[in-house]
Amino acid sequence: MSENTAAIPEIGREDLTIEAVYAASEQPGGARLWASKEFEARIEAGAAFLDKTLAETGGIYGVTTGYGDSCTETVPPDRYCELPVNLTRYHGCGLGDFFDEKTTRAIMIVRLNTLARGYSGVSVDLLKQIGFFIENDILPLIPQEGSVGASGDLTPLSYLAGALIGERDVLYRGSVRPSKELLAELGRPPYRFRPKEAIAIMNGTAVMNAVAVRAFVRADYLADLACRITAMNSLALRGNAYHFYKRLFDLKPHPGQSAAAEKIAGALGAEKTGKVIPARIQDLYSIRCAPHVLGVYYDARDLFRRLIETEMNSANDNPLIDPETESVFHGGHFYGGHICFAMDSLKNIVANIADLLDRQLALLVDVKFNRGLPSNLSGSKNSLSYNHGYKAVQIAASAWAAEALKNTLPASVFSRSTECHNQDKVSMGTIAARDCIRVLELTAQTAAASLLASAQALRLRLDRGETASAALAGVEQTYRQIFSYYAFLEDDRPLDADLRKTVELIGQGFFAV
Repeated sequence: MSENTAAIPEIGREDLTIEAVYAASEQPGGARLWASKEFEARIEAGAAFLDKTLAETGGIYGVTTGYGDSCTETVPPDRYCELPVNLTRYHGCGLGDFFDEKTTRAIMIVRLNTLARGYSGVSVDLLKQIGFFIENDILPLIPQEGSVGASGDLTPLSYLAGALIGERDVLYRGSVRPSKELLAELGRPPYRFRPKEAIAIMNGTAVMNAVAVRAFVRADYLADLACRITAMNSLALRGNAYHFYKRLFDLKPHPGQSAAAEKIAGALGAEKTGKVIPARIQDLYSIRCAPHVLGVYYDARDLFRRLIETEMNSANDNPLIDPETESVFHGGHFYGGHICFAMDSLKNIVANIADLLDRQLALLVDVKFNRGLPSNLSGSKNSLSYNHGYKAVQIAASAWAAEALKNTLPASVFSRSTECHNQDKVSMGTIAARDCIRVLELTAQTAAASLLASAQALRLRLDRGETASAALAGVEQTYRQIFSYYAFLEDDRPLDADLRKTVELIGQGFFAV
C-alpha cells in the first residue's frame, strides 16, 4: 500500500476524476473504500430493498430469471445464490493478452466506484471484498478480448467476479496464484454472492472506462509533447515563428487551436510582433499547420473528459435497484456508446499527431527540405558515403505512423448482433478503447523518433555555428534531457536501445512540455 495515504481517494465519498483514477492505478493500494456508517447504510438500503422485493413480488431480471435471451426462464428461490456463480463461470472465455497491472487496478477502482453509487442492490460486504483486493494489490488476470461493450464488459469483468469468490487466478507480488489459495493464506474467506451481485459486477462499462482513463492521460501528455517537438523541429528547420503568432489565431479563434499555437510559440520564444525576413516565406504544412492539427485535441479534450468522468461516476449495470423511490429499473445503462465515441474520436486525433510528427521527421532528413542540414542528419565527420544517420529511423517512424492511422477505423460501426439477438445492437466500446491504447503506443514511438532526430538536428546546427544557443532557450530543458542519456549520432550505430529508452521516458512523463 502507498504510504501517502492523504492522497488516496476514498471510493464512495465523492465523485472521482480521471486524474484521481489514473494516479491511484499507478501504485499498489492506490484507493480504498470510504469507511463511513452513513455510506454503508446507503449501500445496505439497496440490498435490503432488493431482499424485500424478492420476498414480496420477485420478477427481477438476473435474480429470478436466467440471463439475456434466457430471461424467460424462471429460477427457484433456493437457486438465487447459485445463479451468479454460474454467470461468472460460463463467461470465463476471454482470450488475448491480460491487461497490465495498472489497467487492472483502474478496472477494479472504476467498478467499485460505480457500485458505490448505491443503485446496484449489492451489500457492503461485496464492496469491502473488492476494496480488500485493491488495497492489497490482488490483481485478477483479465483477458483483453471477448467484450462487445454491451451488456457491458461481461466476459472481462467475470474474471474480477470469479477472483472474489476464489475461482480465478490473480497476480500477487509478481506471482500468479489461484485466488482461493491466496485468500486462504491472507486469512480472507472467498466471497459468497448474494442475489444479483455477480451481474452487478459484470454488467457494466468498467473495463472500457478504465482503459479510457489511461488513454486520456497519455493522450494529454503526448499532445503537449508534440507541441514541444514541433517547436524543436521548427528551430532545426529554420522555420518561421510568425506562423504561430497570437494575432494570426485570433482571426480563426478555435480555443484549442490557439492554445496549441501558444504552446509552440512559447517554446520558440517567438516575438508577438515585429518584422521577420524568412528564408522561405511559408513553411510546409507539417510545421505551419501544426496548431491546426494539434488544436483539435485541445478543443475536444473537455468533451472527452465529461464523457469518461460521467460514465465512471454513474450507476451502469442492469437492473438498477433504487431504494429511494422503491423502484427496480430494467434498462440499458451498460451500453458503452459514449466511451466508444470518445475512444474512436481520440484515436483518430492521436493518429494524426503521429502522422504530423512523422512528416516533420521526413523534412529533417531530406536535403531538399531541411535547409542545409546533412543528409539523414548524419553527424559523421568522415566517410559520409556509408554513414546513413536517421535514414532507417525515418522509415520505421513512417511504419509506426501508418499503423496508427490504420487503427483509426471506428469500432462503433462494427456492431454485431449477439446472444440470440437479445444483444442486437452493441457498442464495441472496449475494442475502441484497446485500439486507442495501441494508437497511443505507436504515436509514442513516432514521438520518440522525432525527439531524438530533432535533438540531433539542433546539435548539428549548434556545432556548425548555424544556430545560437540562446535561440534554444525555450526548448533547452527538453534538449538537455535528451542528451542526458542519448549520445550524439556521429557514426552509424543501432538506435533501438535509445528509442526504447525514449518511449519509456515518454510513458513516465519525463520530458518537459
